[in-house]
Amino acid sequence: MKKIEAILDPSEVEVTQRSLSVIGVRIMTVTEVKGFGGKGQTQVYRGMRFEPPYLMEAKVEVVVPDEMTESAVALIRETAKQDPSGQSRIVVFPMEEIVGKRVGRSAAA
Repeated sequence: MKKIEAILDPSEVEVTQRSLSVIGVRIMTVTEVKGFGGKGQTQVYRGMRFEPPYLMEAKVEVVVPDEMTESAVALIRETAKQDPSGQSRIVVFPMEEIVGKRVGRSAAA
């Protein structure tokens, strides 16, 4: 099993969810996050132009079987191409074990 974390523009989350559901991904976690260090978009507030120090982003997390990893990453990459800021990132982690928090059952990943 692999855990895929993708930092995306918030407008891409729904498209990403739909494209992942096509290949069988049914569970996904989405978190609103703030990113720092990238080139933001200039905004206007009360007539003054400024560049906010943080960019609003969304972190999408999914766990998929090893054989589904490449296709899931490819689908996320396709939806991330629409990101105007170019700040999208995808990270893949190996999973060793999954533990259910309510019943305490453990499963090898």
